[in-house]
Amino acid sequence: MKIDFQETTDDLAKRIDIHSRFGSRDIDEWMLEILDLKPGMKILDVGCGSGKQCFSFFHHLNGQAEITGTDVSESLLDDAREKNKAIDNAVDFRFLDFNQSFDLPENHYDLISACFAIYYAQDIPFTLSEMHRLLVPGGRLFTTGPMPANKHVFYDVIKEATGKPIPPMPGSSRYASQIYGTMQDLFSKTEQHIFENPLTFESVEPFMIYTRASMSEDRKLWNSLFQTHEEFEKVMGQIEEVARKRIERDCKLVMTKVVGGFIATK
Repeated sequence: MKIDFQETTDDLAKRIDIHSRFGSRDIDEWMLEILDLKPGMKILDVGCGSGKQCFSFFHHLNGQAEITGTDVSESLLDDAREKNKAIDNAVDFRFLDFNQSFDLPENHYDLISACFAIYYAQDIPFTLSEMHRLLVPGGRLFTTGPMPANKHVFYDVIKEATGKPIPPMPGSSRYASQIYGTMQDLFSKTEQHIFENPLTFESVEPFMIYTRASMSEDRKLWNSLFQTHEEFEKVMGQIEEVARKRIERDCKLVMTKVVGGFIATK
């Protein structure tokens, strides 16, 4: 299954900012709590984007870890490398396409993380097998992604605004089913954790910033709703009208992120 997706630096930064400003829980704190990292670990972050998770690991462990971040987007890697200068380039950022064989040391990493990325893999068993190959015995793979109940209000607003069904999202349609099942097949032990984070919008503007960043990140996923820039702007106007009416009626719009955290042990 080929999914032609590549996040942009600007869209990713906007969505992270909205989560931080309007959410009631911190997903990084949750990740660090369930992972229980130890100094001296060798960590690989696959689909690292602009380095958010790598830097979280680095600061949590006070720099006492070997951390490698990989991504297929050179623009996101450039952004990560620029931020990396502030910590004396302590993280090794490099290009990696997780649809190809991983050119990295086998039986080397204590932890491999893949946060909000792995469900875009063309061949999930292949990608997970590559991660399994790189882990030391007893090493862990940690993945995050949207669960089926994720962002129901967001999709309800879009359906009401456009009168059209929501196209299948790679995350919520593949993560809890294909990915978790494959992890159970490949690894000796798997466990599932759930993170819920209500985002509360009392005005329509931040909701629309999130919506634009979410729906423009890869317009091919939404091509049943719009094709051209003009059609995109028309849909944004329709969504804004529905969201504004809901906020006027209820004084707020609450969109709950429901994220799964799957941990598999080799």
